[in-house]
Amino acid sequence: MEGVRKVVCRRVRLHDKLTRELLAEFIGTAFLLLVGTGSVAQWLLSHQERNAWIGINLCWGLGVMFGAYICGGVSGGHMNPAVSVMAFVMGDLSFVRMLLYSVAQTAGAFFGALLTYLTYYDAINVHDGGIRMVRGENGTAGIFTTFPSPHISVWGAVLDQIVGTGILTLCVKAIGDKRNGNVPGFLHPLLAGLVVAMIGMCFGMNCGYPINPGRDLGPRILTAIIYGWEVFSYNNYTWFWIPLVGPTIGAVVGAWLYKLFIGLHWSDELEVVAVEEVMLLSKGSKVTTMT
Repeated sequence: MEGVRKVVCRRVRLHDKLTRELLAEFIGTAFLLLVGTGSVAQWLLSHQERNAWIGINLCWGLGVMFGAYICGGVSGGHMNPAVSVMAFVMGDLSFVRMLLYSVAQTAGAFFGALLTYLTYYDAINVHDGGIRMVRGENGTAGIFTTFPSPHISVWGAVLDQIVGTGILTLCVKAIGDKRNGNVPGFLHPLLAGLVVAMIGMCFGMNCGYPINPGRDLGPRILTAIIYGWEVFSYNNYTWFWIPLVGPTIGAVVGAWLYKLFIGLHWSDELEVVAVEEVMLLSKGSKVTTMT
């Protein structure tokens, strides 16, 4: 039996690094969407009796945390095309990998939302009587993708997404900067999840804080198949593009804000220590850095 297991593992195991990374981004993002949209479904379909707004925020944060624990060791745990674009702009990811990561993340988001739809299919039927509606009292498309609040303008929504995603990447760069307290790697997913929950708690009112083009586009394609083209034409086509453009701009802005205000201004001593640490780690040594 052990021999069969080894043969199966040897045949199934992927040896191409890029393929492994793309699969990791796919499954990590799928997990994020599964638990995130699941929390919204439980809140909406129970008529707000079995969840609360803070519970939804925490669940999205937990989804980011555990999704990063699932795939981070293989691919870095981006789970967000805006983060991948930021990594490309900062020189940490190639252009081809950035594009392929984005496709894998969007596909994963589609799949995760689909699993939530199938899991809650019976409850959705009870809620809307089998007639799928995008918005309104019986609308359920908002479980899977985002829509703006009535009060928000187009440019207000763009700014909302730039600010929200800017906060995300500003904090992610701070967490990952070894010169900035040298946060242990195993805490990075936890802290990133807390950042996402924080963004939801302070900037979720306007647009539902998509802050992730793949998280929004993948499920929007799914809902277009199920609910119809209205998910793209909503508000006379003045919404669907905002969760794609706003987060991408915001991710780059947040990363450059960290670099311009913090990253470029470390003392020479810290720079030398950081370089020495990288060199020692590349040789398999363990070092204790300055704090």
